[in-house]
Amino acid sequence: MALNASDVKVGDTRELQLVEDLKRTQLVMYSGASGDYNPLHSDDKYTKEVAGYPGVFAHGMLTMGMTGRAITEWVGVANVKKYGVRFTNQVWPGDSLTAKATIVDIRDEDGGKVAEISVETKNQDGTTVITGSATARLDG
Repeated sequence: MALNASDVKVGDTRELQLVEDLKRTQLVMYSGASGDYNPLHSDDKYTKEVAGYPGVFAHGMLTMGMTGRAITEWVGVANVKKYGVRFTNQVWPGDSLTAKATIVDIRDEDGGKVAEISVETKNQDGTTVITGSATARLDG
């Protein structure tokens, strides 16, 4: 079921806490689910000595997937026509993430209404880790 166009307006926002205290276990679980076994996400020694980072960090696509919930829980997964993000900072074990989705435009398209939605995910320090956008169908 789509969000009804009469229930939203440009400027409406929704916030969603995505994760509180991201655990290394979540990184390992995502590695298994995605098949992405890059040692940057699981091997501290490699990440420090070879790559020069202070430790392992989350997969970008894990963060993107979590961020997408801010949109799908608002408009419904079946109504998302397009979704894309830009990764702006790494996400580390222990981070807490909150996403904010904002309707930036509502327009007629293909005989119906669609919403353009911006999304931004920040960590507990207020640092932006993802910016992005989505297009979603609306009812009515």
